[in-house]
Amino acid sequence: MSYLYLSVLLFTIGAAGVLLRHNAIVMFMCVELMLNACNLAFVTFSRMHGHLDGQVVAFFTMVVAACEVVVGLAIIMTIYRTRRTANVDDANLLKG
Repeated sequence: MSYLYLSVLLFTIGAAGVLLRHNAIVMFMCVELMLNACNLAFVTFSRMHGHLDGQVVAFFTMVVAACEVVVGLAIIMTIYRTRRTANVDDANLLKG
């Protein structure tokens, strides 16, 4: 049960980081922290109920997170090269 509390704490820290920070890299790390908190909750529930379903979902979540890291960092680095800033408020590159 303590792992669930840890999962809630990690998710809360990640959500607060996404909502309060303006640096794209820090926001990206906070999203990854929230995904890891969800993985911890999935694995905890699967261990509590004796099923393997939560661990399988956590594995697929890690695969999606790895793909997200590749694409997200490529986008952030491209915006940084053109704008010379990682601040989300200054990155209006996609505005029409």
